[in-house]
Amino acid sequence: MSIIPPGLSRLLQFYLSGPLPCPYLPDRVERKLFTRLTGEPATDAEINATLTRAGFRRSHDIVYRPACPNCNACVPVRVPVRNFKPSRSLKRIAALNRDLKIECVGTEVTDEQYALFMAYQTARHPDSDMARMSRFEFVNMLHEGEADTHIYQLRKPGGNLVGCVITDHVNDGLSAVYSFFAPAETRRSLGAQLILSLIAEAQRRELSYVYLGYWISASRKMAYKARFRPLQALGPQGWDWVDGTEDYR
Repeated sequence: MSIIPPGLSRLLQFYLSGPLPCPYLPDRVERKLFTRLTGEPATDAEINATLTRAGFRRSHDIVYRPACPNCNACVPVRVPVRNFKPSRSLKRIAALNRDLKIECVGTEVTDEQYALFMAYQTARHPDSDMARMSRFEFVNMLHEGEADTHIYQLRKPGGNLVGCVITDHVNDGLSAVYSFFAPAETRRSLGAQLILSLIAEAQRRELSYVYLGYWISASRKMAYKARFRPLQALGPQGWDWVDGTEDYR
């Protein structure tokens, strides 16, 4: 049975990308199954929500999931927020950041957001294409493929912006698309705090999940996602508990 309702399936064509070096695991090749959104915001929000539940991820106006030969290391994961139980370290992070104010805004880009984005890229990913993005390209990143998309921002008491997470609202939760934060604020662990803020927001809205994209157990870059417990992963039999986190139910 198709995961796409008949009315939507007529709007979509799926493609398989060519092979490229895997950015996470050495000596492996990645391929992606992907489709392009339609450009109609209401339709795209429905398509994105449906595909998110099926383990896809959005980037710009492309919605994709890995289709790699001989590898299934990338696993879609989500936090069931009603069951969420923060560890001691996450409680410490939340306590350290209790002075921050969270706000939900639209996708109209401000100079403040762009400056924070570039500071983050320069410090964390200086050799990446994103570190060379112009303001126009940053605007396009937010506006291409908008699918009920919002930006959740964290501000210090004085008003300074210290963190942003681009987030899609889907039917049963919030899907974290991309986050960036003040690289100098190392004590605050702002990457973790942004996810904690999304979990709190999902709980406030009485939504079920925060979708975190893909997790690779062998990748250090992805290790932070396993801190948010319990965690569910999408496998051949559907969404189920990640081993070692089921005791948090």
